[in-house]
Amino acid sequence: MKIGEAALTSGVSAKMIRHYEEIGLLPPNLRRANSYRDYGTSEVHELRFIRRARDLGFGLADIGKLLDLWRNKARHSFDVKALARAHAAELNAKISEMEAMRDTLVLLANACNGDNRPDCPIINDLASKT
Repeated sequence: MKIGEAALTSGVSAKMIRHYEEIGLLPPNLRRANSYRDYGTSEVHELRFIRRARDLGFGLADIGKLLDLWRNKARHSFDVKALARAHAAELNAKISEMEAMRDTLVLLANACNGDNRPDCPIINDLASKT
C-alpha cells in the first residue's frame, strides 16, 4: 500500500511516517519503480505500535527501545517493565507538578475580587516570581 493508505490504516500521518523513517525509528521503506513507498501489514503493525506508545506518552528514544525489544523475540520482559516503570515515574512527577500549578491558580483566583479595580493578586503573583 502507498503511504497515504498506510497512514489511514495505522492512524499515523504520512508526515510522521516519513519523520520516523528519517530519524531511524522505522527502517527505510522499499520504493516501487515509480518512487512510491510500499507498505505492508508488518509496517502498519509497527506504526500502530508506535502510535499506541505515543498515546501513552513515551518519547521517541523510549519508543525506539520498545521497538527493538518488540522485534527481539529473545527479549527479557524485565527490560520492557523497567521502561514502563520509569515512564510511569516520570508521569507521576509531571502530575504532581501540574497539581501544584492547579492548586496555586485556584488559590490566586479565589483571592482575586474579579471586579473593575486594577488590583489583582494573580497579576501581583506573576510579577513577583522571577
